[in-house]
Amino acid sequence: MTTHATSSDRSLGNLTQFEYLALNNPLNLADGHARQELTPGQAGIIDELPALWADSVKRPVEEVEAAAHRAYFELLGQRDYRAADSQVLSCYSSSVAMEIFARSLATVTDSIMLVHPTFDNIPDILRGVGLRLVPLEEEPLHAGTIDREQLRSVGCVFVTTPNNPTGRVLSQQRLAELAALCAELDVLLTLDTSFRGFDPAAHYDHYAVLNASGCRWVVIEDTGKLWPTLELKIGWLVSSAHAGLPLARIYSDILLGVSPLVLSMVRRFSEDAAGGGLADLHRFIAGNRAQLRGALAGLPEVRIIDPDSKASVERIDLGKRSALDVWAALRDQNVFALPCQKFHWARPDEGDHSLRIALARPTATVAALTKALRSVLLDSR
Repeated sequence: MTTHATSSDRSLGNLTQFEYLALNNPLNLADGHARQELTPGQAGIIDELPALWADSVKRPVEEVEAAAHRAYFELLGQRDYRAADSQVLSCYSSSVAMEIFARSLATVTDSIMLVHPTFDNIPDILRGVGLRLVPLEEEPLHAGTIDREQLRSVGCVFVTTPNNPTGRVLSQQRLAELAALCAELDVLLTLDTSFRGFDPAAHYDHYAVLNASGCRWVVIEDTGKLWPTLELKIGWLVSSAHAGLPLARIYSDILLGVSPLVLSMVRRFSEDAAGGGLADLHRFIAGNRAQLRGALAGLPEVRIIDPDSKASVERIDLGKRSALDVWAALRDQNVFALPCQKFHWARPDEGDHSLRIALARPTATVAALTKALRSVLLDSR
């Protein structure tokens, strides 16, 4: 392989900037948004949009919003989301929800413990409001011992589950243990569950666990990873009654509310998913994952990093190959994936030799990517 990443490539500031480069290309496997084809059931919902519009005009916004809440949260097993007077704020994306959360958190603390690695817009937003970040490695989070004194020194612990890019899910037992510890130390516990829909292991009722613990908590939910709705999506910012953050006030600085039409569409997509669409999505992602893994099997120094992941992304260890160089060689063929350095926000070098592939794409697109990637990897031995 003769192509190498240029200095301008290396200076790209964040993962989203890498994703921007791919947006106008049909072989975009960079961002984790849903870009697969609509199923027949989903296409039928798009045909319903005029009727949904008319219905949204007639009904109170509060009623439309509550129906969307019920359909989406209960689809994913989150029935206790409204217990104990919790608050649900509707945002246009999980990133908007994240910004509101970060601005609110900065009014009460100057530090946060954040899972490592994770998608870099989370640490970027948190740093942007002046918070000091302390890395929480996945191994102690999932199976080890979390440093009590370190946790005591911060105002919040933030966990992405399932994590992006690793796909690791915080088990019910570990969430209960972490929530109990946060309650004891009076540390806010925050979860980002944007990829929850892909892994049944993440469908236990997180809110029941959080409410039972007595801890202060915030959860960020996201519909945008599941369904190919052309960026029409909802990010929900859910919090306990005693979270101690000015979330509603900061929300009012940014939003009056979200479109009832989008809420109605999310409700209908949730209903379709509950009727079998979610199981179909799981089979679809598993098929694309199997295709990618099959194409890469046997390549020297190449391995799948997260063999148990069910998320809609896949990480590949490239061996000694530079992820940026492989990315650049793919780009030369108008194929786009994502180098992993910036997921490792505390130690970027840990991602120097890995690539993330988005799987929520038409199967033919994944096939074209796997063909190009196999060629590049063979050429770079």
